[in-house]
Amino acid sequence: MILPHAFDYAGTAVFAVSAVLAAGRKQLDLLGAVIIALVTSTGGGTLRDLLLNRTPFWFTDTGYLVTILVVACTTVLVLRWRHPSERLLEIADAVGVALFSISGARIAEAAGLPGLIVVVLATITGTFGGLLRDVLCNEIPLLLRPGTIYGVVVIAGATLYVVLQSLGVSRDIAALAGMLLIASLRMVAIARNISLPALRIREPGRGDH
Repeated sequence: MILPHAFDYAGTAVFAVSAVLAAGRKQLDLLGAVIIALVTSTGGGTLRDLLLNRTPFWFTDTGYLVTILVVACTTVLVLRWRHPSERLLEIADAVGVALFSISGARIAEAAGLPGLIVVVLATITGTFGGLLRDVLCNEIPLLLRPGTIYGVVVIAGATLYVVLQSLGVSRDIAALAGMLLIASLRMVAIARNISLPALRIREPGRGDH
């Protein structure tokens, strides 16, 4: 259980960094940045635990809260000397999503849920915190931005995790493969500006003769 726990803490730290970067773009103060970091790092896991009728993970292990506070305050200090690019926020978010999504998949699987629900809860775990972050920062959530390859890669990684296990691959190997797929696909999409076609509905009367 050491490896999944380490991934949980790593995902918490990375999401806290992405949250402070988002708060910095909106010129929030230290308290605002910490609140955004707490919401971002705990939002997805909390919703997952409530759906599974579990005590939220940070209630039983306050180390997560300590990690968030330390990382958030450290990131705020670093931002006084460095001004990161938008890409850094997206990369930090990609890593956090990869770590949290598969963590959510493992917890859902341990509850004996079917593969489809495992994928759904993995997606919620990985993306809901970022969605709350963007809403609180008055941004269109990355999950919902037109053409953004975001939720799709989470679904792909979680599905790979489930499929590999059904083929007899060990949980840890399947988890690593799922995380790598999510992070790599997201980073390639960021680096190459790859996007999905946006849904466009022509308004009645336009272009009609």
